[in-house]
Amino acid sequence: MPLRAWTCRTVYSLTGLAAGQSASETLRVEATYSCGMDLGVSVSSTHRANGPRVMIERTAAAYAAGFSSLTIGDHHSMPVPYAQNTPMLGRLLAEWPDRPAGCLFLVPLWHPLLMAEHIGTLAATHNDRFIVQTGIGGGADQFAAFGADLGTRGVVLEEAVDAIKALLAGETVTAERFDMTDARVGLLPPEPVEWWISAGVDRALERAARIGDAWYAEPSLTAEAAKEKIAHYRNAGGTRAIVRKDALVLADGDRARQLGQEQVERGYRGMRGEALLIGGPDDVAADLQELADVGFDSVIIRCMSVPQDLALETLSLLGPLSGT
Repeated sequence: MPLRAWTCRTVYSLTGLAAGQSASETLRVEATYSCGMDLGVSVSSTHRANGPRVMIERTAAAYAAGFSSLTIGDHHSMPVPYAQNTPMLGRLLAEWPDRPAGCLFLVPLWHPLLMAEHIGTLAATHNDRFIVQTGIGGGADQFAAFGADLGTRGVVLEEAVDAIKALLAGETVTAERFDMTDARVGLLPPEPVEWWISAGVDRALERAARIGDAWYAEPSLTAEAAKEKIAHYRNAGGTRAIVRKDALVLADGDRARQLGQEQVERGYRGMRGEALLIGGPDDVAADLQELADVGFDSVIIRCMSVPQDLALETLSLLGPLSGT
């Protein structure tokens, strides 16, 4: 997948929400670099202060920068402030009027009818395609909080997705596993929902090919390690491969590398440095080329855990790399 050459000049004004900031600031970035990979944005839902406002500002910045899609996560029983997926996405869609958007659902922790109703309402309020990201989930604490069984999550995922797809198609659904009888959804999506299925092992990759529209690879996966997984997914009938990547991209590439290395040394999300996008725009353009070369169709960018001004700079520099 060849990348194209673009000249980028980004100038816009945003309200800074990093520690100690309160006044309106103007972020100016001018750069020239190679780009063209389809890039979406995943906005982190965990912030110790002003979380929803931080998310709104990052979403507005990502839209202005030209990212192709917006998604947010889903976690429960959290020990830190966390904005829940569907109400928060409803607010963010006001900043994201006409490009694909959606969120993660840890399906084994949701009742299919409730999940389908939330999806139907959000999709009906949006003027573009709705995305559902999902997988079997993890975290024993989350499952224990819901009284859910970790051991059956794979089967539950498949049966729940089948039920939700039927509900969103306007069918009346009965499903014994979920104690669901003659269930239906009152507000339906105006167009088919897109399903991105996360997977790691071969069986899960085959499931992603079977029940999803795309494989959504984990952010810790390096380009080299992805080669065999992409091949297995495509051999199983899968068509679109997407990977999320945590990123810190600054006009001063040396500063980005220094800050990024400090986070890696502190154990950033258990990831190795080579799994992250860190540096200046030219550095990251080369990293994106490598991801394209091994077969990824899209990359979803999440800002690393940095102050808001650095996150906004990262978004302003990465957005114009998107080929959409």
